[in-house]
Amino acid sequence: MSALPGDLVEAANRCLVLGFDGTTLPGELKRLADTGLGGVILHTRNVAGQAQLRALTDELRTSRPGLLVTVDQEGGGISHLARAGAPETPGAWALGVADDTALTAAVANALARHLAECGVAVSFAPVADVHRVSANPIVRTRAFGADPGHAARHVTAWIEATLAAGVAPCVKHFPGHGSTAVDSHLSAALDTREERVLREIDLVPFRAAVAAGVPLVMTAHVVYPALDAAAPATLSRRVLTGLLRSELGFQGVIVTDALEMKAIADGVGEAAGAVAAIAAGADQVIIARPDPRLWLRCRDALLDAMVCGALDPARVVDAARRVDALAERFARPPATGHRPGSGNVGLLAARRAVRWKPLPGPVLDPFVVDLHRPPHPALEWARTDLVTLLREAMPGTDGVVATQGPVDVAGILRRAQGRPLLIATEDADLHPWQAAARTALLTGRPDALLVATGMPDAETEAADGLCAYGRGRANLRAVAEALL
Repeated sequence: MSALPGDLVEAANRCLVLGFDGTTLPGELKRLADTGLGGVILHTRNVAGQAQLRALTDELRTSRPGLLVTVDQEGGGISHLARAGAPETPGAWALGVADDTALTAAVANALARHLAECGVAVSFAPVADVHRVSANPIVRTRAFGADPGHAARHVTAWIEATLAAGVAPCVKHFPGHGSTAVDSHLSAALDTREERVLREIDLVPFRAAVAAGVPLVMTAHVVYPALDAAAPATLSRRVLTGLLRSELGFQGVIVTDALEMKAIADGVGEAAGAVAAIAAGADQVIIARPDPRLWLRCRDALLDAMVCGALDPARVVDAARRVDALAERFARPPATGHRPGSGNVGLLAARRAVRWKPLPGPVLDPFVVDLHRPPHPALEWARTDLVTLLREAMPGTDGVVATQGPVDVAGILRRAQGRPLLIATEDADLHPWQAAARTALLTGRPDALLVATGMPDAETEAADGLCAYGRGRANLRAVAEALL
């Protein structure tokens, strides 16, 4: 790597948002902060409690006052600050079902006020994707709905409420991840719809977000041949500079989704992806994996590309300028007086989202079979189970929790004899082992009550079961209340 002026090295560092291990500041991260690091992204691994988290974010800003502390805090099951006392809230789909934008705003504001108290400047929420494909494995209950106008109203409410708390919201995943059948964390994702359809559906919430003054937009690692046949949106100048900047008029910070996701890492690779993303118009790239060698490989790729002429230094300086403007506005969130009890709005929202046929009476001391997928390694670090939450309300509750098949159907039927049987599934249409277990259990116990904890489930609805529209603690608490 050839030498570059110090101001260009700092500008390149400003383009990085890095994840790290532990609850204290690592030395390598401190060294990068001393030379202009743009931001860090927190995960559950960085949080032991609220006091510890606030000490960590204060230390980060002491290292560099303009450093942006960010987190994925969408609500529902995606809540990396649970150990720090984050409000328990439902996810976006449940809020869309309740369809009260004032309630959505109250939930967003409660989450943002807690972030501000913890010293977090940027919330990578809300999800502005419009969920349109039932086989989509990654958006689902993270979206506000399948109708673009409906989603746009709730996205706008979320943005305005987060800004009111002094925290920067970020809409994602531009220009829309809701019509793919692939999780871009795991593989290359493709959306082959016509440009007209993308404009009429997927761009609607993003246009609304720009109009609402959203300060950040996160890109999708998805290829849209109608927009750019050669590159995913994250690496596409046509999408980022042409569509987002020039056409939609967005002048804030464009940040990529994590570069170690397989859609980028298994394609061009993280380092080449960093260069291509910044050249295309992104201002920051996220490297969530806590690997200092990867951090430096991506940063050095930016420096080398400027030296050899593959990346215009003026583009890097422009990106750093946008990051600095964002940091000047948000890097030190105001104290908002968040109170732990203010999280009750989340349970209220979850209650209003639960759908069920009125039960003939309380379901007391049930045997619960809670079938759900394991935590997503990039998004969720723990899952709440329905057995535990019901046992808190009814100590006589018993049950089993499974995150993979096969399920011991005969054993469950034996243990459940003489008591109500509750069968909960999460997106059973995507997980055949869940559907098979449910069918076998219903053969032996046709009186069982069904619960869907993910997207609306046709079999659960046909059986007049309960639907929670999410697996956050608030969602499952609302189910427990409905049973009682």
